[in-house]
Amino acid sequence: SFVRLIQERRKSMSSVDQEYIDYIIDFLNDEKVKEMKQYVQHGNTTTYKHCLKVSYYSYKLAKRFHCDAKDCAIGGLLHDFFLYDWHVKDKEREKEFFLPHGFTHGVVAERNARKYFEIDDKCSDIIITHMFPLTIWKVPKFKESYIVLMVDKYLTIAEFFSGKVKWKKWLSFLDTESFGMVR
Repeated sequence: SFVRLIQERRKSMSSVDQEYIDYIIDFLNDEKVKEMKQYVQHGNTTTYKHCLKVSYYSYKLAKRFHCDAKDCAIGGLLHDFFLYDWHVKDKEREKEFFLPHGFTHGVVAERNARKYFEIDDKCSDIIITHMFPLTIWKVPKFKESYIVLMVDKYLTIAEFFSGKVKWKKWLSFLDTESFGMVR
């Protein structure tokens, strides 16, 4: 199982990486989070893989800047937890929001996060505001929200223009393809 493989890999990880895994392991084992593997986000990157990368890079930056690394890890993982194929038009979704996906999916992701998990207000803000400044009416309240939105922007651009972001050697333990987790 994925958990067993992560536990085996922990032996070779630094304590910071172990801390990161401890923050997100329950989410990674959740069936609703695994649903994100079904959807393509940018280029040929799944929503799951995109969120995992945003989560880890945000966590690393939060540690470096002495911010709340746990909320960055969780908020980054759940920032696109909207659970639908955004490339397909949905009349019901359009009726509710009157705006395209880019403007609304943060609200949907936050609703889902609150529905399936207990998240705090900072994590909620991270998820809802990650599309700022596109969603100019949703201004981030926390520095952690800015970290996640900047990492998300960087990875989105990289995924869109290059098809995929190359995994760094030090990030290879997150390459869930090696665990058979990503199709």
